[in-house]
Amino acid sequence: MAEQWRVRFDAEVTFTNGGGLRTEDFRLDIPGSDISDDDLAALFVRHLGLLMVAEVQISEKTLLREAHRGGRGTDVTAAADGGRAGRRLIELSHVIHDGMTTLPGWPGPVIDEWLSREASRARYAEGVEFHVARITMIGNTGTYVDTPAHRYAGTPDLSGVGLDRLADLPGLVVRIPDGTRAIDRLLLAPYEVTGRAVLLHTGWDAHFGTERYGGPDHPYLSGDGARWLVEQGAALVGIDSLNIDDSSPAAGGQRPAHSALLAAGVPIVEHLRGLDQLPPEGFRFTAAPPMVAGMGTLPVRAFAVVP
Repeated sequence: MAEQWRVRFDAEVTFTNGGGLRTEDFRLDIPGSDISDDDLAALFVRHLGLLMVAEVQISEKTLLREAHRGGRGTDVTAAADGGRAGRRLIELSHVIHDGMTTLPGWPGPVIDEWLSREASRARYAEGVEFHVARITMIGNTGTYVDTPAHRYAGTPDLSGVGLDRLADLPGLVVRIPDGTRAIDRLLLAPYEVTGRAVLLHTGWDAHFGTERYGGPDHPYLSGDGARWLVEQGAALVGIDSLNIDDSSPAAGGQRPAHSALLAAGVPIVEHLRGLDQLPPEGFRFTAAPPMVAGMGTLPVRAFAVVP
């Protein structure tokens, strides 16, 4: 068993609303064989649940090699872990970089410098500098979410779609057989999709950044499949392909999947990646954009939490 340490000290507390508190020979568990006065003061305040503390003066501090006794805020292992033991975070978004191509023929993002580190030095104290970058891009860049306003005027945009449709959703992965182009209701029918983020894993993300990715033979969700997902109450639908609709010239510009899903208020996430890393179900999915009024589409940091 690793050595455990405690500290004995006196503390004098001053409160912002007046008054004070003094303790003598107080003991607390600490994570190692030493602790600074500032860290000890913060630990002391948290342990006692003190509010509106202005200052804590520590004195007579003595380190003790003693077994931990427990207490609020002193479980160092739990604090360091952040409650993440037994789960994994899976990245499902493409990296956005200057000049990248998401959709063939559509402008890529321009990332440049608004304030350089050198120029910022004149604004701040000696030794302080910042970098402020600027990005100019269309909403359909990288991995992004479509809200109803992307398709229909007067419907909810990025600021109008609730987090209950974008964050911490129970997830479901539908594995699409290699060579499949149209994903119809018969491929979806075996799955329980109600209330779930339904992620269509086609494997097309392997071609992202290549000419083939933007070609006319990418997999897509058929109008029939989209209508079935709406009927069954899917919360969100995502795909790791160029477009959730058939975007080939043969489709004639029709967008039945976008039309059916967005008319029903079902957000769409396109250009996902890494769906092969997810289990079929039992994970939570998030793809939440900033709340930008007047825009229907914007990149997201899509990810899954897997037990």
